[in-house]
Amino acid sequence: MLTFWLGVLALSIFLYVTLDGFDLGVGMLLPMAGSERERRAMLAAVAPMWDGNETWLVVNGTVLFGVFPLVYATLLSALYLPLFAMLAALILRGVSFEYRDKSVRFRGVWTHAFFGGSLVASFIQGAAVGALVEGLPIVDGRYVGGAFGWLSPFALLCGAGLCLGYMLMGAGWLAYKTRLGVRRRAFRLLPRLLIGVLVFLAAAFVAAIRLDLPVLERWAGHPAMLIVPAIGGIAAILLAAGAALRRPLLPFLAAVLLFASAFGTLALSFYPYMIPYAITAAQAAAPSSSQAFLFWGAGVVILPLTLAYTLAVYLLFRGRISQSDLYGEQTER
Repeated sequence: MLTFWLGVLALSIFLYVTLDGFDLGVGMLLPMAGSERERRAMLAAVAPMWDGNETWLVVNGTVLFGVFPLVYATLLSALYLPLFAMLAALILRGVSFEYRDKSVRFRGVWTHAFFGGSLVASFIQGAAVGALVEGLPIVDGRYVGGAFGWLSPFALLCGAGLCLGYMLMGAGWLAYKTRLGVRRRAFRLLPRLLIGVLVFLAAAFVAAIRLDLPVLERWAGHPAMLIVPAIGGIAAILLAAGAALRRPLLPFLAAVLLFASAFGTLALSFYPYMIPYAITAAQAAAPSSSQAFLFWGAGVVILPLTLAYTLAVYLLFRGRISQSDLYGEQTER
């Protein structure tokens, strides 16, 4: 049963990072649009699915709370302030998405609010991952670092890196979903964003060596694991080729593969730890009876329904947006 819930948690985290990641990326790219019409096209590209993407964040929290309560409690203790700021940013982002085309007078304010909410949420997610990679101050299973024990230059570097990664996926999504000006702009941005992501990865690797992070010892002892980051290298090549050849879907799929490689790299680096290197999955797990109880509800019913809904939405709204899909067009008329 524990293996099942670890798989569910891994799947839900990956789906959230990739699905909500690209629409957060679109939000951060919004100020780069050349006109209001382009901004509408960018919003139309994510309008049918952006709120559904955030469902997977709820699934993550539910699984942690119900199946891995020790991890849930420890992460909240360590990251209370940044997680609160992230949730506030996501709320601001949702409000601004709906209000910017209903309040013409303050449209610019809501546009910047959507950008700011996307930026803050993305940055905090990356900083949280960086803090986990560097290691939280935990003694006897309890966080002892204070309100800002998670904050470090390495965490801030990872926050900036994830923003670049999300923008890379966002540009790939726009290249697939939009037409004309937005599409051309997305193809121009893709190589620059890819270079930015690769520079971040190199900087993070150098920082990890200088900090002598424990994760490096694991990779030194298991060189076969290098096949996973090698897949990321292949994904980067495919992305660059797709951008150069103007292939609409290839850059986005390659960006997802790049994220999958990064996710797999982190998972291999820390398993069986859920909070490196302090709390393992077995130590964090709820009693077997609780896991079984959740399995027959959340595992058998809720999870398949959520997966089916997500798949149905992406199939229903596949293909490029048309002029009639431009978000807010009818509101202004």
